[in-house]
Amino acid sequence: MTTFDDPAMLSPGEARALFRAGTARPTTGWANGFTQTNLIAVPEDWAYDVLLFCQRNPQPCPVLDVSDPGDPSTRLAPGADLRTDLPRYRVWQNGALAGELADATGLWRSDMVTFSIGCSFTFESALATDGIPLRHVEQGRNVAMYVTNRECVPAGRLHGPMVVSMRQIPEDRVDDAVRITRGMPAVHGAPVHIGDPAALGIADLGKPDFGDPVDAAPGDVPVFWACGVTPQAALMASRPPFAITHAPGYMFVTDKLDSEFRVA
Repeated sequence: MTTFDDPAMLSPGEARALFRAGTARPTTGWANGFTQTNLIAVPEDWAYDVLLFCQRNPQPCPVLDVSDPGDPSTRLAPGADLRTDLPRYRVWQNGALAGELADATGLWRSDMVTFSIGCSFTFESALATDGIPLRHVEQGRNVAMYVTNRECVPAGRLHGPMVVSMRQIPEDRVDDAVRITRGMPAVHGAPVHIGDPAALGIADLGKPDFGDPVDAAPGDVPVFWACGVTPQAALMASRPPFAITHAPGYMFVTDKLDSEFRVA
């Protein structure tokens, strides 16, 4: 097996085996060319609210798969187990973070419905292939994520602000980044904002709400994409009694190729 010193060369199955064995690292740059997903699992009586919230807010919450109640499998990776095969999980109680863990099996309920939501890490390989630098990967950091002042469209009992991920892009490559990601709407699509972070209510790029601060290179412009951590912001705002999610940046690596989600 390829070691995680070279995570880009791992197969999805090799990556998931490492996570199942206890490796906990952000998955940006892992299993190059394969789609990654966010995860939110809720009791069945909240599942329709989540589905409707995602349907009304497709850019931050593009749904790629939904499980049957209690079923920890996914069509995105046959044989995988969503309770064990992510590097880190978060547990939520009444909208508050109750803890993080490496294996969610012990807390999994028979009525849990799991939503696999598209992740911007998926389009990073397309950006890199086109020669667009990814500063957080270069710096060995998690991507920076911020809660914005843009409210999502409410749905049922769920409401909350949009979360964005930010990448510092060289000014002369911003148009290319927009073009490439616009062609991948199932993994957030084109940026929602370019430039001044204050327009999104972000006071300090050096203090992300999730992930790590990322240093800009001279000539870089901050570019913001809708982020699949948005459902976690909705959990905090709406306070359902129980939920399990991925930890921001610690995604599920699927068997699907990134190219399967390109429409242009």
